[in-house]
Amino acid sequence: MNRMTPYLFMAPAAVIIVITLLYPLGYMVYGSFRDWDPSQTIGETEWVGLRNYIVLYGDPAFRESLWVTLKFAFWVVTIEMILGVGLALLLDRNLRGMSVLRTLFILPMMIAPVVVGLMWRYMYHPTVGTINRWLKEFGFSGVDWLGQNALLSVIIADVWQWTPFIFILALAALQSLPSSAIEAARMDGATNWKAIWHIKLPLMMPVLIVTCLLRLIDAFKVLEVILVLTEGGPGLSTEILALRISRTATEFRELGTAAAMSGYLMLLLMTLTAAMFIYTKLVERRAQRLARIVAEAE
Repeated sequence: MNRMTPYLFMAPAAVIIVITLLYPLGYMVYGSFRDWDPSQTIGETEWVGLRNYIVLYGDPAFRESLWVTLKFAFWVVTIEMILGVGLALLLDRNLRGMSVLRTLFILPMMIAPVVVGLMWRYMYHPTVGTINRWLKEFGFSGVDWLGQNALLSVIIADVWQWTPFIFILALAALQSLPSSAIEAARMDGATNWKAIWHIKLPLMMPVLIVTCLLRLIDAFKVLEVILVLTEGGPGLSTEILALRISRTATEFRELGTAAAMSGYLMLLLMTLTAAMFIYTKLVERRAQRLARIVAEAE
């Protein structure tokens, strides 16, 4: 009985995982091999094998959505990591009112994505929008934010909302660093910049990699903000893969094709996750060697 006790405690969680995660995932993968529309149950559909995947591979619209997704994810994650880590390094100090300032920085991520989309849509309005009004006050001409610069507009909105997420985790990583390592570097004459580049960032890297991975996965699944801001337009300029999957299932009523798109997205995310975890292990080993060197120097 004692041997079974841990498994009995794990059983409810395992059942929940199977019901809420593995079963829907398996259902999606199974549906991607069938010619399926909403008027049919999955048992009434025709088995088509890899046809949905092959058709998508040659579909220019799907490839364009995938390319837009990759561009969007790359730029938002890169900018958010730079800004978030930079803000954490800047605010990692004991100053009066710093706690209030940190609280203000995390407010954007507490707002619902639909609200963020509506707010930025009004700010981007070509005539009465706040941003163009500011530009005109300083002598610049208005910008067609949701037209010619639609992807840039979506990136700015996402960066505004989710940079605080990077900031919180980076600040937590900073505050958990061993003070002895930083003090030893200063005693050896290291400047603040050298301490950041050679001590703080390498020791923070395992946390930063996981943070980057979480944001990268989330960036591939952004839907509400883009749907409210641009609805994927103009053309396909902001139609990321998550939005195309939603449209394929609801507007085009091609559930099998939508499931195949989800399969491609899942494979892409699994590849990125595996690559990031391998890199994390390499960085952790480097950080451990650095910690040993610092300990021996003391």
